[in-house]
Amino acid sequence: MGNIIKLPILKTDNKSVGERSEVIIMARLYEMGYQVFIPLGENQRYDLIIEDDDECLYRIQCKTGRLSCGSIAFNTASTYFHHNKGSRRDYRGQIDYFAVYSPDIRKVYLVPVDHVGITEGQLRLEPSKNNQEKHIRWAKDYEV
Repeated sequence: MGNIIKLPILKTDNKSVGERSEVIIMARLYEMGYQVFIPLGENQRYDLIIEDDDECLYRIQCKTGRLSCGSIAFNTASTYFHHNKGSRRDYRGQIDYFAVYSPDIRKVYLVPVDHVGITEGQLRLEPSKNNQEKHIRWAKDYEV
């Protein structure tokens, strides 16, 4: 009998979770026919650039979604600290789309930046408890 390869335990820190989401998002977008480009360094507000069949380029910010009350929720602003003071910056005008990967259901969504709020986005998987329909963003409409 051959040697058994021990698989590493998945890291659960924010950076590792985000990197896994980015790789899965890149693979899915490539499968869908987009050309995928990665910028050099980490000083841009976007994680990827994609090119469609019409040779149009789009800036993509990758996010990991989490299931919450029948929705996939994700942050639409970055938080950073300088001299113990926190600050939040939204992405308006700096990206074109959020690419959201939900590890719970293993799906990827491509959401225009102006379709979500400036601090959090939600994609609905199930009807809300009060059956509200107005301003609902259905996950199925953004799935890639």
